[in-house]
Amino acid sequence: MSYETGALNATLAAAAGDDLGLFAELRGAFVESVAAQIQQLTYAQGDGDWQLAAVRLKGIAASFQAFPLIALAEEAVESTAGDPSIIARLEAVLASLIVG
Repeated sequence: MSYETGALNATLAAAAGDDLGLFAELRGAFVESVAAQIQQLTYAQGDGDWQLAAVRLKGIAASFQAFPLIALAEEAVESTAGDPSIIARLEAVLASLIVG
């Protein structure tokens, strides 16, 4: 799954201005936060843990205006805990973010 980072990069650029170091730091924090919530989803012990991680992921995505990730997080909120399809798609997004 390819992930479009245009809106994310625009949001980061608006926050960081001309400071490339800050841009990289903000992007790194975003990627780390996304990875942490995907890990929480992967190891969720029931519906409550799953819902909490999915809502947190949605909040992180919204904070950075990562619209495709918001949609996928919403899907996770509505899905069954442990849904392997959701986790696989989220991991693909994470891989795209790390490479991109």
